[in-house]
Amino acid sequence: MAIIKNKSPVLFFYNDSKKWLMNISKKESLHTHIGVLKHADAIGKEYGSRLMTNKDKYVYLLEPTMYDYIMKIQHGTQIVYPKDLGYIAARAGIQDGQKILEIGTGSGSMTSFVASIVKPRGHVYTFDVDEKFMKIAEKNIRRTGLSKYITQTNLDLKTSKEIPVTEMDVALIDLGDPWVVLPKVRQMLKGSGCIFAICPTMNQLEKLTIALIENEFTDIESTEHIIRTIAAREGKTRHSFQGIGHTTYLCFARKAFFGRTAKTTAKTTAKTTAKTTAKTTAKTIKAKTIKKSTKN
Repeated sequence: MAIIKNKSPVLFFYNDSKKWLMNISKKESLHTHIGVLKHADAIGKEYGSRLMTNKDKYVYLLEPTMYDYIMKIQHGTQIVYPKDLGYIAARAGIQDGQKILEIGTGSGSMTSFVASIVKPRGHVYTFDVDEKFMKIAEKNIRRTGLSKYITQTNLDLKTSKEIPVTEMDVALIDLGDPWVVLPKVRQMLKGSGCIFAICPTMNQLEKLTIALIENEFTDIESTEHIIRTIAAREGKTRHSFQGIGHTTYLCFARKAFFGRTAKTTAKTTAKTTAKTTAKTTAKTIKAKTIKKSTKN
């Protein structure tokens, strides 16, 4: 039985559009259009219980899921929605114990989601250049209670010569020009490691795909995910008037080895051998010529 305590996170749920995510504090109250709820009245109750406001409206005390945190976080930037996050986790095979590279922390929604999967043995290494957004992300991450599984670093991987991490299982890129960091990402990924890039437009998707091939990535796949909710009610079930349409395009790929290095080495060896042979032949001919001239 999960009991609500002081400082416990609680989702005060009235309906789909009216819900509030807060940490319980004995001295605080929740003031809403449906009335007032004292936090102290929730302490000691089991998650799933309900409280009545001073306007006789029932509010349910629910235990927050990662979905709730993502949808309620402070948005410094556009977030990656759960409908996309779920596919990213499944397609890349993200699991406990993995090391995840993220370039572009944003508001920390994807960071937190991935950390909730790879914990307790895994870790997320996230990089961003905007200190303002990093502070927002840090606050959001702290709220989820996942801070110890995440390392935030203020570093521009587009220009830095540093390779801060290696042998990453998955790389997540949320930049306007993801193709710029591909060479460096390749160095940080393990063989067959997965990459997912967030692309708002098809132009970005096209340019990225070309760059992926140039940087020896395979199993390239581009997708778009649209979710439509259903208003299910007895005798009048229909599609909801509200829904989440296009948010972004996702591009997936895996690090491979095309054999270009071997071919290059073979070509270089052939050229070197040819040059050496040519020099040796030239020296031999020159020596014979000199010897012949001496005899004459």
